[in-house]
Amino acid sequence: MNTLEFHRHGGAGDDMFEADRAPVDTHTPASSSIVADVLTVARRRKWIILGATALCLVLGLIVTLLMTPKYTAQTTIEIQRETQSFADVEGAKSGAAGAMDQEFYQTQYGLLQSKALAERVATDLRLYENVAFLRMAKIGGEDWFTGNTISRAAPPREQRISAVGGVLLQRLEVVPERNSRLVVLKYTSPDPAIAKKVVDMWAADFIQVTLERRYGATAYARQFLEQRLAQLRNRIDESERRLVDYARRQGIVNLPSSGAVGASTGERSLAADDLSSLNTELASATADRIRAASRLAGSGTSNESLQNGVISALRQRRAELAADYARLMAQFEPEYPPAVALNRQIRQIDASIGREEARVSGALNENYAAAVARENALRDRVNQLKSGVLDFRQRSIQYNILQRDVDTSRQLYDALLQRFKEIGVAGGVGVNNIAVVDQAELPGAPSSPKLLINMVAALFLGLALGTAAALLIEQLDQGVVDPGEVENSFGTPLVGTIPVTEDVSVASAFTDRKSVLYEAYLSLQTNLAFTTTHGLPRSIGVTSSRASEGKSTTSYALAFTIARAGHRVILVDADMRSPSVHNWFGADNKVGVSNYLTGTDDLGALVRDSGTENMFFMAAGPQPPSAPELLSGERMDHFLDALLAEYDHVIVDSPPVMGLADAPLIASRVEGTLFVLESKRTQRDIARVALNRLRSAHAALLGIVLTKFDARQASYGYGYGYGYGYDYGQKNDA
Repeated sequence: MNTLEFHRHGGAGDDMFEADRAPVDTHTPASSSIVADVLTVARRRKWIILGATALCLVLGLIVTLLMTPKYTAQTTIEIQRETQSFADVEGAKSGAAGAMDQEFYQTQYGLLQSKALAERVATDLRLYENVAFLRMAKIGGEDWFTGNTISRAAPPREQRISAVGGVLLQRLEVVPERNSRLVVLKYTSPDPAIAKKVVDMWAADFIQVTLERRYGATAYARQFLEQRLAQLRNRIDESERRLVDYARRQGIVNLPSSGAVGASTGERSLAADDLSSLNTELASATADRIRAASRLAGSGTSNESLQNGVISALRQRRAELAADYARLMAQFEPEYPPAVALNRQIRQIDASIGREEARVSGALNENYAAAVARENALRDRVNQLKSGVLDFRQRSIQYNILQRDVDTSRQLYDALLQRFKEIGVAGGVGVNNIAVVDQAELPGAPSSPKLLINMVAALFLGLALGTAAALLIEQLDQGVVDPGEVENSFGTPLVGTIPVTEDVSVASAFTDRKSVLYEAYLSLQTNLAFTTTHGLPRSIGVTSSRASEGKSTTSYALAFTIARAGHRVILVDADMRSPSVHNWFGADNKVGVSNYLTGTDDLGALVRDSGTENMFFMAAGPQPPSAPELLSGERMDHFLDALLAEYDHVIVDSPPVMGLADAPLIASRVEGTLFVLESKRTQRDIARVALNRLRSAHAALLGIVLTKFDARQASYGYGYGYGYGYDYGQKNDA
C-alpha cells in the first residue's frame, strides 16, 4: 500500500481550525514567533511566575526593613581649567584642546579620590580617635576601645588614620556633571552629621591642597627663572659683542629690515637691495626691447602706418581725389585739364604718404636700438652685482650665525622675563581654580534603603526568575501543547484538533450540529477526504501510543460524522484486550470481532445497529487467548473485505501501539491509520517510538489527531471560548 499524501484545505465557517489546515507561515518574523512562544509559556506557567515574583517581593520587603538607614550628604564644587605652565612655549603645544581638557579633569577626579586626601580629611576631623565613628565603620575590634576612648592596645595613630582613610574612600562618590565644570561629592554614612562634616572637609582640603601644590610650584619656578635670566643676560651681551666685531672686520653694512615675511634676520644688505632694484629694471628693459622688436617687425605690413593719424588723413584725401578722377574719366578724356590737375594732386599725396611711412620706419629702428642698448647696459650691471652679492653671502654666513644666536637668546630672555612676572603676580595673589558652589546640607531623610526601588528590583528579579523557571520546566516537559509543533516534531501532518470539554458528554455534544466538538470532528472528516485520490479512505484504523488518549472517542465521532454525511459506516472494536465500543451504545460484549476471527462466518449476527441512521457497530467479543495470532491470520483480511463489501466505510478502533503487537498488525491491513495524540500529556519520545513502529509495519499514516487541546495554552491566537464540555471516557475510552 502506497503512503498517502495529506493536503491541507480551508472552508467557510471553519476558521477556528485554521491551524489544522494551514501550514506554518515560514515568513513570520523570528522575533514575533519568539514573543508568541514566551507569552504562551507565561500563560501556561503563570502560577510559577507569580509564585517566584511574590517570593522575591516578600524577601525584598524583609531585606529592606532589616537594612540600616544611611544618609548621603553632597556638595558641589567647580573646577576651572588651570592656566598654562610657566614652561609653556608658544608653538610647542601638542594635542587638541578637548583632549587636554579631558586629561586635566580626569586628573582632578583622581586627586579627589586620592588616599592622601582621604587621610588628611581623617586627620582634620580627628576621626581616627572618634570611638563612635570607628565602631560605626567597623574599624578595629573591641580591644581598641576602653569605654569611649582609644585603648593602649590600639594600633599607632598612623595605622588608624590609614584605616579611616580607606573607609572614607569606599563611601565617597565623585560624580562629574556632563558638559560642565561642576563636580558633585557625595558621602554616605549611618550618621547624617558625620556625612555632612566629611563632605565639607573633603572639598575644603581639596582646595587647600591645590593651593599648596600651586604655591610650591611657583616658588620653585621663581628660583629657577631668576638663575636662568641671569645666564641669558650674560649670553646676550657676549653674542652681541662677537656680532659687532665680526661685521666691523668684514666690512658688512646692513640696513634695518622692512619686515619681509620669511626674513631670517632683522637686517638686509645694500648689495642685495641694489641687485633687486636693477633686476627689476632689467626685466622692464627686456620687455621694452621685445615690444620695439615686435613693432619693427610689423612695419612692413603697414601696422604702424595704419595707426598713424597723418598717413590715415592723406590716404583718405587720396581716396576722395581718386573718386573724383574716376567720375571725370567716365565723361572726358585723360587730357581734360581738370582731370590732369586731379591726377597731379594724387601723385603729390602718394609722395607724401611714402615720405611719412619712411619717417615712421626710421623712428621704429631708433627705438629698437635704444631699447637694446639699455638692456645690455643693465644686464652688465646686474652680472657685476651678482658677483658682489655672492661674495657678500660667503662673508655673511658666520655673521648670520652670530645674529641668530643673538636673536634666540633675546627671545628666550623676553619669554622667561614675562613668565617670571606672571608667576610673581600669581604667587602673591594666591589664585585658585577650584571653588565650592553649594555647601552640604544636613540630610533630613535616609538615602537608602529605598523601599520603592527595592520592591521594583524585587519585582523584576521575581519575574526574571519565574520566567527562567517556567522556560526550564517547559523545556523539560515533552508534552505537545501547540498544533503547530506536531508536524515539525513527528514528520506527520496534523489532520485534526479536538478541543477539550468538561461539562457534557460526547453523545450529548453530537446531538447539536453547531457544537464546537461536532464541528471539530466534522473538520477532521473533511480533512481526511483529501488524503487519497478517491476521497475519504474506506477502511481507517484509529490508534494511539497509550490508553486514554481519545482514540475510542475519535473512532466513534468519525463514524458518527460519516454516517451523518449519508454513507454506510461500521465501527469495529478491534481492541480485544480492553474493549469499549459497546459502552457507547449501551450494549453487551458477548459476541464480536473475536468470534469471526475464530471461525464464525455469520457476519450479520455479529453486526449491530447503533440507533443512528447508516451507522453500525461490532463489539470486540470475548477476549481470546492470543489476540496477535488472530489479527495476523488470513481471517483478518477476509473480515475487512467482507465489511467493505457491505459498508461504504469501516472504522477500526485499534489497541494502543506501545507494548502490543495488535495495532501495527491492524494498521498494515487497513487503507489508512489515524494516530491519536493527547495534548500536553503524551510525551514526544513515546509518540515518536509509536509512530516508528507503525511505519515499520508499512502502515499508511493519514495523519495525527490532537485531542483534549486547550487553546489557552497554545501560541496561536484562538479566539473561541470552548463553553461546551464532554467527558473523554474515563471509563468509556480506552
